[in-house]
Amino acid sequence: MRVVIIEDELKTANELRDMLEGIDDEIIVEAVLNSVATATDWLKRNPAPDLIFSDIQLGDGLSFEIFREVQTNAPIVFCTAFDEYAIRAFESNSIDYLLKPVEENMVKKSLDKYYRLNVHLTNNNQHVQNLNKILVQMDSAYQQNILVHYREKIIPVRVMDIQFIYASNGSVYLYTANDKSYVVQYTIEQLETLLNPQLFFRANRKFIINHGFITNIEHYFNRKLFVMTKSEAPEKIIIGRVKAPAFLKWVEQ
Repeated sequence: MRVVIIEDELKTANELRDMLEGIDDEIIVEAVLNSVATATDWLKRNPAPDLIFSDIQLGDGLSFEIFREVQTNAPIVFCTAFDEYAIRAFESNSIDYLLKPVEENMVKKSLDKYYRLNVHLTNNNQHVQNLNKILVQMDSAYQQNILVHYREKIIPVRVMDIQFIYASNGSVYLYTANDKSYVVQYTIEQLETLLNPQLFFRANRKFIINHGFITNIEHYFNRKLFVMTKSEAPEKIIIGRVKAPAFLKWVEQ
């Protein structure tokens, strides 16, 4: 069986590949694609795989954009960190899904469903578009872009590209996925209300962090937590012991 993985987190993609190949030695992972652009290009140039495992939020957009651009009959198993409301949308649209963090028993269940039905997990492209509309509506109440002033230009920064927000000495900075930082005119309190709380967490008085860019969490002094992101922050991101339980629950969602 030919499988394609669409996932921008290399560690997650490799873990999923190992799970799949360990479960069934007839599974061949033909490609691991890390963006909307690369996945769209690959699917246009190659025969459709037997099965696709796809993250929803990629670095350059939502994976739904891929399937809007490329008509494929391959069944899609979406990997998601969305909440119960979105899960009901997945179920009603007859698309299988895996909740992050993905575990091997969950992958086995998806494969069992595929083998048992021996039909597409999605009956047509309309299901993907229905999900896209639902998730866009869920997110519409929150800021999608933040304007920053940079070298006499005004640049829109997509919120999904923000690794973390840092407040220091009266200024607030956005640190982005491409390791750039920008000063913004908002206070950190204003940004906290503008951003989707499913994706962003107010770590402390200095930091707001993006769920998608957390790479590691370590125990710190006095039951605090030390959070690491893809790019190194200007100072340690510490979650206080009072907030720590809520933070860990948020990370698991």
